[in-house]
Amino acid sequence: MATLGNRRNGGNARKRLWCAIPVSCAALIIIYFTFLFDLRYKHCEVTPEVMATPMASPSMDSPPPPPVVDRCSGRYIYVHDLPGRFNSDMISRCRTLSKWTDMCPFVSNAGLGPRINNSEGVFYGTQWYATNQFALELIFHNRMKQYECLTTNSSLASAIFVPFYAGLDIGRYLWGYNTSVRDATSRDLIRWLKSRPEWSTMGGRDHFMVAGRITWDFRRLTDDEDDWGSKLLVIPEGKNMTVLVIESSPWHKNDFGIPYPTYFHPSKDSEVQLWQERMRRIRRPWLFSFAGAPRPNITDSIRNEIIGQCRQSRRCKLLQCDSGRSKCHSPSSVMGMFQRSIFCLQPQGDSYTRRSTFDAMVAGCVPVFFHPGSAYVQYVWHLPRNHSEYSVLVSEDEVRDGKVRIEEVLGRFGKNDVVAMREEVIRMIPRLVYADPRSRLETTKDAFDVTVEGVIQRVDDMKGGRVPEFSELESWKYAVAGRGGQHEWDHFFNRTTQ
Repeated sequence: MATLGNRRNGGNARKRLWCAIPVSCAALIIIYFTFLFDLRYKHCEVTPEVMATPMASPSMDSPPPPPVVDRCSGRYIYVHDLPGRFNSDMISRCRTLSKWTDMCPFVSNAGLGPRINNSEGVFYGTQWYATNQFALELIFHNRMKQYECLTTNSSLASAIFVPFYAGLDIGRYLWGYNTSVRDATSRDLIRWLKSRPEWSTMGGRDHFMVAGRITWDFRRLTDDEDDWGSKLLVIPEGKNMTVLVIESSPWHKNDFGIPYPTYFHPSKDSEVQLWQERMRRIRRPWLFSFAGAPRPNITDSIRNEIIGQCRQSRRCKLLQCDSGRSKCHSPSSVMGMFQRSIFCLQPQGDSYTRRSTFDAMVAGCVPVFFHPGSAYVQYVWHLPRNHSEYSVLVSEDEVRDGKVRIEEVLGRFGKNDVVAMREEVIRMIPRLVYADPRSRLETTKDAFDVTVEGVIQRVDDMKGGRVPEFSELESWKYAVAGRGGQHEWDHFFNRTTQ
């Protein structure tokens, strides 16, 4: 019986053991997964900043998130907050800006001027304005307000913009004012800039500004009351800055030519593309054309010869500009003629350059220059270095001496050559116009964008010691050829003959 009882007790014990095994295993499994979860959670724990970034999964095998790319790195611009006397006050007193012209209509629409009436059907769309050629400072400043890489931290900036309306300022005082008055605002600006910590970083060499007139309006060499313009670009502080003008000097380092404002100010990429396509398709019955007036007071001017040759040719269209209400002051008349012309003649006027050059190229007309100073050494950021791709150069000396007939020179170009040059001109149109400052183009680079890129590259080169030392008299050679020495255009730029 004892043996039987022991067997029964042993059987009961084995039953209790087999019942306990599942419970123990379950407990072990729970402990194991609790430990594993705790370990993984600690491994994947993130800071609040990281948690704010969407994550695909807290998996051990997930790749690290891509690094944040600063799209504005190397492109930041810091803009000085100038007192109103250097810019906005001039606009509010617009009637004082010119002795000859009421500038108030032209400072409207962010500097674009009044919208053009397209009753003659010359233009396409609504992005056309009667823009004054001296309104560039206002247009550029308003475009800068839309720039995507502005910063309030000057230490991040690749360049520093000075929104001083230098051209509008000097335009008030060019006639009938002494040198002290002409220089007053510029010298006041320099004092203000030198008081700022941003100036001391590079002595102003990382600063840039727009002076929306030709360079000679800011290069008075003496204090003689009969001498022209102000001294903005000849005083040491002015020479340190990069100054953007509508016509630069071939013999100085610190000013750079940028396009004259035209009538075309697109607000969307599609407006540019539609205009380009329209200029490709338009019929051009005139071989060449000229819009301009004689310059009887300029001894070496070839305008009389050009006007005479145009009148004698059945293939030339002449729009002669006299005083008073000329058709040359009508955007529709000027642009309509350029659109119907294959070549547009661009001789020197009162200075090397003309606004007409850019109006003509916007119309898809191949420009014909008579001096390399009219474009090739001026707009080095905006025009191709190989000038024969988009233009024709006829020596003004040969025209003056009666050695060439313009019609014969232009008539030698074959159809394929003409089409290729015109296509290059049309391709360049976006780089030659300033978009509407109240909008922003998505993918198209306009003249503003190209200019800012040029300025930033120049400042970067100065910081990196990559700007070569050379005589200022050879500045034009480095602009077009990247080196000094003898050049085929030396006779055009011989200072003793200027």
